[in-house]
Amino acid sequence: MTEQQARKYIAAVRWQWAKTYARSWPHEYTVRKWRTELDQDFSAFARYIREHGRPEPFLDRTHVYLYVDGYKYWTMGAPIDDTTVINRARIGGYT
Repeated sequence: MTEQQARKYIAAVRWQWAKTYARSWPHEYTVRKWRTELDQDFSAFARYIREHGRPEPFLDRTHVYLYVDGYKYWTMGAPIDDTTVINRARIGGYT
């Protein structure tokens, strides 16, 4: 996947406001099964995040975050085939 393809995927999927960590870490997520016709693109984007992102701490864990157009993206689940959720948070938070 290229950065341009990543942007295309980001624009093609629905992003849902997350209730978990809503006050301390406001973010959105998309789920693989919401766009089954984009399953290969979901996997490619998850792989792109992991290959081109950078590790950063979150609580007692480390996630790999990819920064694109004012958002940071990270995956939930490993390996890629078991990943079902991709999260994103606006850099600087939501207003």
